[in-house]
Amino acid sequence: MELAQLEAFITAADCGSFSRAAELLNVAQPSLSNRIQALEREVGQPLFERMGRGVKLTDAGRAFLPYAQRVMRTLNDGLMMLEGTRDGTAGRLLIGTAPAVGTYVLPRLLKVFCDTHPGVDVLVRTGHSDEVLQMVLDDDVQVGLGRPINHPDVRTVVLYRDELVLVVSAQHRYAKKGSVRVEDLAEDSLILFDRDSGYYGMIMGLFRDLGVVPHQQMQLDSIEATKKMVEANLGIALLPEVSVEREIRLGTLHKVHIESAEPVQRDIAVMYRRNKPQSGPMAGFLDLLGEIYGVRLPR
Repeated sequence: MELAQLEAFITAADCGSFSRAAELLNVAQPSLSNRIQALEREVGQPLFERMGRGVKLTDAGRAFLPYAQRVMRTLNDGLMMLEGTRDGTAGRLLIGTAPAVGTYVLPRLLKVFCDTHPGVDVLVRTGHSDEVLQMVLDDDVQVGLGRPINHPDVRTVVLYRDELVLVVSAQHRYAKKGSVRVEDLAEDSLILFDRDSGYYGMIMGLFRDLGVVPHQQMQLDSIEATKKMVEANLGIALLPEVSVEREIRLGTLHKVHIESAEPVQRDIAVMYRRNKPQSGPMAGFLDLLGEIYGVRLPR
């Protein structure tokens, strides 16, 4: 059974005429008649009653018509979906992201993306940056966001620089001063999060460079939990600035400058496979990243 046969059958049923159906489909009438006859042979029953000036459906034709129409609607829906995956208006976008990026940066990006690509389904998976890279390599995700890790099969483009800042509660003695001397840091309880993340190494490296041995009272596995502990004045913490913007604005956390210390920063990059065809949604998301961060993302 061929799609051209179903198309001829449906059009003739709508028109009640083989000649009119042939005109609409831009084919010769004998060709259209042959298609319908071939379909009738395949189903084993006549689908039309041939009359002098037209045709009408037989009982079998009337019973078969809605199924033929459903097949054509499904096909057309599929073709529209393919068109959407090419131009970015439909399909799926699979993103892998480091936890801090996924929690504090990605929502704002996806708000813009989803507003302009409402037909795209978005799936987000979270992991440490090395895990995100592996997701990209395994084709589990199309785009990865995290610290840049070079790999010959992956394009890695830096988007922005993430800075760790020292935060304290509103009740802490450093809150009003706004700064602290290096030697005074050893007197406070440092709350750390996620030993397996890159931030842990950055924080410990800072104290090592400052010649300070911090007093570690707590170690947590999430930034949100760490912020709550600091707000409760149970210690101080170094956290990504993007993760504490809201609390600093509300006054529940205060940013404190460490005197004589260099900024603790790391790059955040987008990672995606080289030499791999990009779907419309993926291309649209990369275009958005390039526009927001002012970078060129090679295709």
